Amino acid sequence: MKRIIVYLLLLLFSTSLYAQNTDINLLKRINLDRNRSLDHTFILITDSAIPMSAFAPILVYGVGLLKKDNALKQKGKSMIGTFIIASAFATTLKYTINRDRPFITYPFIEKVSSANGSSFPSRHTSIAFATATSLSMAFPKWYVIAPSFIWAGAVGYSRMDLGVHYPTDVLAGALLGSGSAFLSHKLNKWFQRR
Repeated sequence: MKRIIVYLLLLLFSTSLYAQNTDINLLKRINLDRNRSLDHTFILITDSAIPMSAFAPILVYGVGLLKKDNALKQKGKSMIGTFIIASAFATTLKYTINRDRPFITYPFIEKVSSANGSSFPSRHTSIAFATATSLSMAFPKWYVIAPSFIWAGAVGYSRMDLGVHYPTDVLAGALLGSGSAFLSHKLNKWFQRR
């Protein structure tokens, strides 16, 4: 897994000469050619990222408490850890890198949703992919995995459609969120062994 992440990061940074042009060209296609009748739907999808990502682990942990199921409570704790790790990493990177939002750098990009702070990485996407990955690891069934990642992908797409993130922001957010879930899972197993 480490090797895959290293290769993806090398690919991302080795193509930096062409990345900005590709980034804005893809964003222009997504944002300017969008179906404007779906704007409200994409705002709802975007706005679902934080509540769903907070609610899912609390629900899993709560059901574990009610059923007195330690394994389920442990899964809930791991998911809570994932949410915290993904949020912390995304926020730290946002303030460290401090990339301007696309609608600031390129005024022709239509900003449809509110957006605060800097652009890289997409915190909404990071949290959504962290939730999808942790849910999929906790409950490895197709009927959990497929809807989780469809929702997370929709959150990521919505950030571009609404004009508040570049594609590379969303890609980095997805990698960061999924990586946070794996890190939380490993840390949880390590704490259980101690």
